[in-house]
Amino acid sequence: MQTPNLPAIRALRPAWNKGHIVGQKRPLMPKHVWAIRVRLELTENHRDVALFNMAIDSKLRGCDLMKMKVIDVMASGQIKERASVLQGKTQKAVRFEISEGTRASVKKWRENELMVGSEYLWPGRFHERLHISTLQYAGIVQDWVTSIGSEASASGTHSMGNPPKTSCGQK
Repeated sequence: MQTPNLPAIRALRPAWNKGHIVGQKRPLMPKHVWAIRVRLELTENHRDVALFNMAIDSKLRGCDLMKMKVIDVMASGQIKERASVLQGKTQKAVRFEISEGTRASVKKWRENELMVGSEYLWPGRFHERLHISTLQYAGIVQDWVTSIGSEASASGTHSMGNPPKTSCGQK
């Protein structure tokens, strides 16, 4: 039996990752963490300061950080010293300490009018969005990284304080 020679199949468009840095990205260095923190505090953007501090303290994946609820970090009107969050990917609880600076920034963020009656720590602006999406968080992190003069594509959102693991939802 003879097999016909088929023409080579060529892509009509270039690969999505052509010219992009792919794979694991480097974690932020301590000097970058401090530079971003100082810039955020100078802008007095209370949400971003609290979000950045919580990302560094918790070392959670972006998707788990965005789904944090107020009840995860507050008890009897006070910010907890330690919190526990159930990871979406592994279904394991992660306990972490909330530093003094993070507690102060979250307390200040809780006083914002956007937080009135919000179940989530990082609420979305629209009613159909209960919390900020992971994609929105990625854009926020890119803004932070470019604000200190670093290349945005060199740092990832997966886990702000550690080297990245695997993506959210992937096994």
